[in-house]
Amino acid sequence: MTTTAGLPQGFTWESDSVGPQQWSAILRPFADANLYQTWEYGAVRWGAPRLSHLLLKRDGGVVACAQLAIFRAPVSSAGIAYLRWGPLLRLAGAAGVGTARAMAGALREEYAVRRRLLLRVVPHPLYEENRSPERLDRTYRGSGFAWVGGGHSYRTLLVDLSPSLEELRRRLAQKWRCDLNRAERNGLTVTGGTSLELYDRFAAIYREMCARKRFATSMDLDEFRALQQALPEGAKLRILVCEEGGEPAAAAIFSALGECGIYHLGATSTPGLKTKGSNLLQWRTIQWLKENGYRYYDLAGIDPERNPGGYHFKAGLGGEEICCHGYLESCTFFGSRLVAGVGGLLPGYARLKRAAGQLLRGRG
Repeated sequence: MTTTAGLPQGFTWESDSVGPQQWSAILRPFADANLYQTWEYGAVRWGAPRLSHLLLKRDGGVVACAQLAIFRAPVSSAGIAYLRWGPLLRLAGAAGVGTARAMAGALREEYAVRRRLLLRVVPHPLYEENRSPERLDRTYRGSGFAWVGGGHSYRTLLVDLSPSLEELRRRLAQKWRCDLNRAERNGLTVTGGTSLELYDRFAAIYREMCARKRFATSMDLDEFRALQQALPEGAKLRILVCEEGGEPAAAAIFSALGECGIYHLGATSTPGLKTKGSNLLQWRTIQWLKENGYRYYDLAGIDPERNPGGYHFKAGLGGEEICCHGYLESCTFFGSRLVAGVGGLLPGYARLKRAAGQLLRGRG
């Protein structure tokens, strides 16, 4: 259904009017497109029946969009609408405060008013305006949202890829660059691609690493494999596997959509620890993103207190530290706020809380 209720002149919105292929085509031109807004990620992570899609149009053309996951209490209209790393607003020639405010109004009207859900929005943290509660407040408050500051935050390192490769290499920390030089002298072989065979090679290294370090991981490797199988060409995860003498040394996985690459998973085999293959894979990722026109590389979370080794490794790439606290919320129905507080009344909500916690801490 298309509606104009409460929107500035020229804007309309419609919900749940497209399928997976149409949604993929809609995402493609948005600079802020990301893995978490793909239909396939939502279907694998939350289940396709929980997904909802909203399109904001101006003069008939799509200027903003959002994918949400819906969690409802049994035999009730109460529940949560969860929007992760959206809405998508950065479309050439269409982005602007007016579009952002119109999209905020459409989201609230559709999910908080009409569907009577508690609407939670976690904006894309890459962009400065989405990390400032003051700027978000100016955009969203007039549409009935409130900023909810959280104890957790998305804290990451963002590498600006606009300088030349030579300059990016000069910006590496000295020890990190020395380890990269060593890896390049070791005669390592790097294979990159999107095939499931490459993914399975990554998974074997990852499982061996977990066994060596004796830690239980919350990462569902089968879920990531299903996601890779489902994603369309052009949106699939990029997998890099590094070998020494035919034996696995290290592996990494990143996504590349919109104007940003995101590092998701990495692993090093026991023999590979001495090869510095992880340094080589990160540098090859930067090269690939740079050569394919991407503007940023998000290292997907840091935790200097709990994981100082991982933090120092990522810090060696010379990125800027960014942090985003909390989320936006809008609710018009007390029942939805009540069940959100109880949580256990919502099927799938426990998984939502785990995923949100991983996201805010820079995992998953």
